[in-house]
Amino acid sequence: MAHNQLDLLRQRRFLPYFFVQALGAFNDNVFRQAIIGLLGYLAVSPQDKTLYTNLAPAIFILPYFLFSATAGQIAEKLEKSKLIRITTAMEIAIMSMAAVGFVTQNMVVLLIALFATGLQSTLFGPVKYSILPSVLKPEELTGGNGLVEMGTSISILIGMIFGGLIFAVAGAQGPWVAGVAVILLAITGNLVSRAIPRVEAGAPDLRINWNPIPESLAIIRLARKQPAVRNSILGVSWFWFVGTVLTSNLPTYAEVNLGGTPTLYVFALALFSIGTGAGSMLCEKLSARTVEIGLVPLGAFGMSAFMIDLYFARSGAATAAGLTVAGFMQQPGSWRIVMDLVGIGLFAGFFVVPLFALIQSRTPRSELSRVIAGMNIQNSGFIVLAAVLGIALQRYLHWSIPQVFLALAIANVIVAIYIFTIVPEFLMRFLSWVLVRGLYRLKLHGIEKNVPDEGAALIVCNHVSYMDALILAASIPRPVRFVMYYKIFNIPVMSWIFRTAKAIPIAGAKEDPELMRRAFEEIDAALAEGEIVGIFPEGALTKDGEIAPFKSGVERILERRPVPVVPMALRNMWTSMWSRRDGRLRRMRVPRRFRAHVDVAAAEPLDGASVDAQTLEAKVRELRGDAA
Repeated sequence: MAHNQLDLLRQRRFLPYFFVQALGAFNDNVFRQAIIGLLGYLAVSPQDKTLYTNLAPAIFILPYFLFSATAGQIAEKLEKSKLIRITTAMEIAIMSMAAVGFVTQNMVVLLIALFATGLQSTLFGPVKYSILPSVLKPEELTGGNGLVEMGTSISILIGMIFGGLIFAVAGAQGPWVAGVAVILLAITGNLVSRAIPRVEAGAPDLRINWNPIPESLAIIRLARKQPAVRNSILGVSWFWFVGTVLTSNLPTYAEVNLGGTPTLYVFALALFSIGTGAGSMLCEKLSARTVEIGLVPLGAFGMSAFMIDLYFARSGAATAAGLTVAGFMQQPGSWRIVMDLVGIGLFAGFFVVPLFALIQSRTPRSELSRVIAGMNIQNSGFIVLAAVLGIALQRYLHWSIPQVFLALAIANVIVAIYIFTIVPEFLMRFLSWVLVRGLYRLKLHGIEKNVPDEGAALIVCNHVSYMDALILAASIPRPVRFVMYYKIFNIPVMSWIFRTAKAIPIAGAKEDPELMRRAFEEIDAALAEGEIVGIFPEGALTKDGEIAPFKSGVERILERRPVPVVPMALRNMWTSMWSRRDGRLRRMRVPRRFRAHVDVAAAEPLDGASVDAQTLEAKVRELRGDAA
């Protein structure tokens, strides 16, 4: 079992797929940069070069609009490893055509091959992300997506450098070198794809609608069905908008505002790409191997903070020109710009990786490929909008590139606030993440093995502090509906978090029998929907650090719906400032040490049809041991 995302790179279920997607991104960018290199080699006029460089991205992205709906259906219907082999075989044929274009120096053939490359990427896109939930456990989704995003970022960067150097290094042999390189990379990708294990189709009986217009509308509606998924897709599309504005302006920014040569542009792009890769990789550690969408607000506001600082770091034109990387680094304020570019990328990784993981974890397997295809259509629209808007702001409003970056930072804050307002779960998870990670260092025992990946389950745990529900939520990969005493549920500020997390308030029969009845109805409805419900059968916080007898409410739940029961225990929480350790003073005490270690342990699920409160209490006591 993998305990670190890098362990996935040793496993056949992930490694061949990882290399295939990385090789695909690498080859796409080698091909596209080699086309630009060929234009320079042919010494075409500046007008023609501008025409081709503006036309190429449009040709590449057009298939996403035309064929994403069909690609999503095909990815849903076919066995996924077979589809990957088909798309990599297509890549060999396409790159063979591109090689002919390079050798004959025929731009028309190259642009046709570029359109075909866009088509191949359109077909690969839905399977690229929909395969992950089938080969990874829920707790591995964030780490797996982080690896994919890191691999993609670095592959794009290296591919651009390699493709850009072909004609500079090979000279007259450049067309042949470019042609051979793209074919060999395509063949390598196809050979590696044959090692990907079989992954069953999500919906093998799906009937394909070949009419792209109504089907495009249908999959967009499908992608908008769940509010959290819909707004995660909006977030991913916004990520592509921000990335397009930044990366499309970096060449001019590096020359005009940083005073650099083309190598300085590559350096600036490398900083952004390395930052994105690092942020993507850090997501698993920061989220403790859960789908932690609390990182999304952190990513959004972090991106804006660094973009604003980038504006103030260099808001006007450079005072020097023709600077190499070394020359730039000797200029005043250069390190600040370096940190800003890395910081933007770092927080971009925090922003986008949890969104992909949430989309994959919340979407039914039989719909995921089509939802990803719908997302690709929307992403394409945002990319085109970013390109058009960037040109309009500079050409017609005469904004400088730093002004565009500042406007982008402000727009990013506005979009983030909009998303977090309509889906408060994002901000709720952020606040709970800050509270839990700021106060504790969690150590998990048996969570991956014993909490079911899907289906209904009941979590039972000892109740030590006001933070218990948040700690368990941060430890369990799936969303949990917690049942909690209504007075805890109504604590100011925390109440908003609990409500947003769809916690279920409950009262004693003598306090509020109607609230108790509604709570049991809501618990049963949640279990009927296949959700996880978490309860604290003691009925109240411990007053002395010991586990109180479990009440019979847990038996009432299981009599009605005998789902699997997972015993869990919190250890070392009694010294928390959120417990009732100092009841005599009737106030909370400061913890004995900052960021104390807290253990969260889970035992094997028990049959809900045959357990009672006493059995569950004994199991939780055994799990907790003496570590109160």
